[in-house]
Amino acid sequence: MQENVVVVGGVAAGMSAASQAKRRNSTFNVIALEKSEFISYGSCGLPYYIMDITKKHTDLIAISKERFKSERNIEVLTKIEVVAIDPKTGKVHAIDHNEKKDIVFPYDYLAITTGASAIKPPIPGIDNPAIFPLRTLDDGIAIKGYIKSRSLKRAAIIGAGYIGMEMAEALKWLGLEVIVIEKLPNILGTMDDEITTIVEKTLDGNGVKLLKSTEVKSFDKKDNDLIRIETSNGSFDVDLVILSIGVKPNSAIAKNAGIATGTHDAILVNEKMETNVPHIYAAGDCATAKHIILKKDVYIPLGTTANKQGKIAGANIAGATETFKGVAGTSVVKIFDLEVARTGLTEKEALENKFNAVSSVITSKTRAHYYPGGKPITIKLIMEKKNGKLLGAQMVGGEGVSKRIDIVVAGLYKGMTIDELSRLDLSYAPPFAPVWDPLLVAANDALKRV
Repeated sequence: MQENVVVVGGVAAGMSAASQAKRRNSTFNVIALEKSEFISYGSCGLPYYIMDITKKHTDLIAISKERFKSERNIEVLTKIEVVAIDPKTGKVHAIDHNEKKDIVFPYDYLAITTGASAIKPPIPGIDNPAIFPLRTLDDGIAIKGYIKSRSLKRAAIIGAGYIGMEMAEALKWLGLEVIVIEKLPNILGTMDDEITTIVEKTLDGNGVKLLKSTEVKSFDKKDNDLIRIETSNGSFDVDLVILSIGVKPNSAIAKNAGIATGTHDAILVNEKMETNVPHIYAAGDCATAKHIILKKDVYIPLGTTANKQGKIAGANIAGATETFKGVAGTSVVKIFDLEVARTGLTEKEALENKFNAVSSVITSKTRAHYYPGGKPITIKLIMEKKNGKLLGAQMVGGEGVSKRIDIVVAGLYKGMTIDELSRLDLSYAPPFAPVWDPLLVAANDALKRV
């Protein structure tokens, strides 16, 4: 008898799980259900679509549902909203928004890959049609359409995380005046001051106004479609608002089905991506992940993690015993002419988690001094004082940041010490690095602290 695999959610984790399950067991009847119209797209590309570097929204879609059917024999149904899971009967209850009717899907194995939603705080006036979250492809299409259909001059971004920073550049690119309002005293989450100070100077140099430690009190509609933002640090009139406060996991249907959740209310999974309910798996932005340094479950929703977790969930549904090795919280972001990256723990996080941590900060050049085009790069390394074990790194510079942060990531996964990092045989040629790569300079400087 053919077994049914139902995947709830059709973006990164969902389509990875569906593809892997079908590839491992071609006899499976695999069905993916997606609430929206779009599947398998790269949401990280949304700022570049809005600023028109990526011209069409379809360019962000990796594989269409038609190709999933014709090439992989996977049925993908869009505009299907799952509202309940019944583990006792092995059924998924959904609303078919195409036919305006209820529909039920039986399953033998279930993968929950419902992702996350943009946080929308209960601020008066937040439902104004000129206020947009940016999380889904639908959001990106709506924002781009709104900008193109109007003559806008001023925009506000609420939240100074990665999306907020990318959208600051995107909106400046489009010729708008931009103000970024951040409730916390720092930008880019928990990144340390040595890095964020450089980013703030770049924002200022590109005409972006930044207000930190500033709370939004209300959004008030004015004449000519203007929005007045009342804050703890004054009021501002703008034409457009982008919300980038953060995300929360879409875990409600799982909780209602008796599936356990963990930190940040994300679905709790083990290293095989199994939930506490047999035959039900979860992956991606709705699920937890193990942190390789902290050795505990964390919630760090990133596209790379979603794809890997989805692949492992699909493989194990098909009978494999693969495991997810965990995350280091690695990320990189472009902010105007800067590359900014982090991995592992920041110094703040290390101290908060009771590590006896010390740090080292250096600034070097990305190329040999005699080769044109070299740019400054600042590297901060965090390590344990007693043994020099690497805990994390942050970097900011004009080029070469992503290459160097990835070297540190490999070190973290292998439990490397600062001394071992300092001895790596890194590549060298004048167009790419000085004879002493900035990462080696940073590691040698860090050795003095341990």
